[in-house]
Order: sequence, then C-alpha cells, then structure tokens
Amino acid sequence: MTSGAGSGGASVPGQKQRRSRRCGRSPGRECPAPSALGAFQSLPLEIFQMVLNYLSVKDISMLSMVSKTISGRLIHYISTSSGSRRLLLQDFHQELPARREGASILEHYRALGLLLKRCTLLLPTRDRLKYVHKVLSGVSCFKLNGCASPLHCLGLQCYGVFLQILTAGWDELECHRVFNFLWDLGNLARKVQTVVSSKPGSARRLELRIRLFCRGVLLSPGSRRSDSAFWLTRILKPWPMVNQARLLYIIFGPVSSRDVVPQEWLMENNARLLLLSGNSICFTFMASKAVNGRAVELARLMVFMVLVCEKDLYCMDWAVRMMQKVCNVFSTPWERNNFLQCLENSFARMLMDMLQAVLAGERDEEDSSFLNLFHLMNAQANFHKEILYLAMGSTSSTS
Repeated sequence: MTSGAGSGGASVPGQKQRRSRRCGRSPGRECPAPSALGAFQSLPLEIFQMVLNYLSVKDISMLSMVSKTISGRLIHYISTSSGSRRLLLQDFHQELPARREGASILEHYRALGLLLKRCTLLLPTRDRLKYVHKVLSGVSCFKLNGCASPLHCLGLQCYGVFLQILTAGWDELECHRVFNFLWDLGNLARKVQTVVSSKPGSARRLELRIRLFCRGVLLSPGSRRSDSAFWLTRILKPWPMVNQARLLYIIFGPVSSRDVVPQEWLMENNARLLLLSGNSICFTFMASKAVNGRAVELARLMVFMVLVCEKDLYCMDWAVRMMQKVCNVFSTPWERNNFLQCLENSFARMLMDMLQAVLAGERDEEDSSFLNLFHLMNAQANFHKEILYLAMGSTSSTS
C-alpha cells in the first residue's frame, strides 16, 4: 500500500528551504530595505525643508536624533540661506527691550545651541567648532567688534547661552579647545595685551569690547559657578599678577556712567569678592580701613560679609575669626569698642531699612525685599551665636 504522505508532500533530500523575501501582499515584488528617512524618503529635499519651516527649533532638535541621515539633512538645511534666515534671528537691538522679548531671543539661541550640539554629535571637536563658526559667521553682533551699539545689544548674551548649551557636558580638554578657538578667532590675546599694558582709560572702547565679550560670552549669566571659574581661569592664566588684577577690574570693576556702565557694585558683591579672594587679601583690605580710622565703612562691610556667609552657606565662625583679627589691628581699646558699636549700629540700621521696605510693599517678582530681611535676621542671629560660643568657651577655659 502506498502511503499518502509519501506522495508529493515530502521535501527533496539535501535541498535547503529558502525563506522567501517577497512581500505577502504583492506577490513577485521584493520588500524594499527600511529607509533611515522613514516617511520622509518619498519627499524631495525642497519639500522636506518646507516642512521644517513649520517646526519650532526645539522640534527640529528632537528630529535630529531620529537617525544619522536625518541629522545630515538638517545640517544641510541649517547651512542654506533659508535655514539661516529662519534660525539665526538678529533682532538684538530693541530700544528698551521688554523682559519677555529679551528672554524669548535668549531661549531661541539656547534651543539652537542644543540643535547644533545634537546635529554635530558624531564629529570631532575641531570639526564641530569649524561648522558652528561657519553657521554663525554671518551674525556680526557675535563678534568682538561687530556691533556698532554694544551697550544696547543682546548679541553677545545670545552667543553666550548658545555656547553654554553647546559645550555642556564636554570634558576639560574639549573646553580648552573651545577657548583657544574663540581667543584666536577674535585675536583677543593681542587686544588684551594692548589694554593691560596701556594707561587706564587710554583704550576705553577696546576695554568696553573686552568687558562685554568676556561677561556675555564666556562668563554668561546663569552659568554654573564651576564653569565660570574655568573660563575665568583660562582668561587670566597667561598674564602676570599685576595684569591679572587690571584685567579683573576691566571685566568686573565699576565704570563711570559717562563711559560704560551706569551701575556701581552692590556692597554685597564687594563683600562676596573679598570673601572669595582668600583670607590674606581679605584681611589686608579690612586692616587698611581699620588703620586709617574708617570704622563705619569697615563695620558696614563686615555686616555684608556676615550676610554673604549666611546666603552662600559659608561657616559663620570664619566671619567671627576675621572680626577678631581686625579688632587686633586697632591700637587702642576705644577704637576697638567704637568699631564694635558701629558694627551693631550697622546691623540695626540695615534691619530697619529692610523692614521698612517690606512694610511699604516694595516687592518685585522674586519678593527679594522679604528674602533679604529673612537672610539678614538669620545672619545676625548666627553671627552672634558664634560670638557667644567663643566667649563661653574662653570663659570656661580660664575658670
């Protein structure tokens, strides 16, 4: 009897079955290989770029992470004239820029920095910097001498937030390359040499340009303290100490309203700079005021140093020890007691001024007047607590 299974259903021995690569729905046609462009594969490049015009910069940035091919198309789009007009906004010169308008253009360049960061992710650092420079080279306000009205321009601030996002997460070696690239591009070494070796005020325009570039681009507001410390170290490192001091004054120091900036430093910022300068410089500065009989100024400065210790979470016993060292500079007990009286008067006067501002309803969006009062009251309490600890400790040791 012949088995039904043995008729035509058995496979031929030694012949391997091949898996068909034909589409089930379209017999006889091969399935196309999946495209890295996905649904954009069928669109001409011009139509693809027209679609991008309807996307925000943040959406384009997200799209760049889809595939390497998409990222390549976006790089091409950014380099085109239409892409540059769309992405490189240059409305930096509002006469009196509203806070919302200024923030919007800064947010735009923050998003653009993230877009270029993602598009150039696979490139070496040197090539990334060259590409970014090629893209931004048409924005004159991003250059050291590119803007005719730098004091009323947001260009350098936009460049700063752009670089801040672009270089976020880069290692120190890559950041060194960024600094060298920017420094060489603007020929800043020669220009800084000019201002630090000339008499103060003889190159006012150049001093202003260097000040605005360093503060807007490298030391942009909102940067982390560690990042600002890195860039400031790179700016100062090539110069001897006397030139470093001059450069620090150009970048951060108060300038007369006739020349550049109509704002003097707040006393709190003076105290913060002294505290960060180290014990030696801080004591020398304060001892000079003590020797010259400027007890009222010294007392007010001491109050602000106590306030900075409270706000920035430094140990309050440092302020007490510094006060002790300064008290030892006074030659007579009367001078020392007068300084201590001035210190307490300064605390009382500042507390009354801040309380009056709070009661008068002088509040901004951040409610800073109430916060300052809160910090100063805590600062005074913690300062006097450390003095009591010191006094009680010395009393118990002598008994």
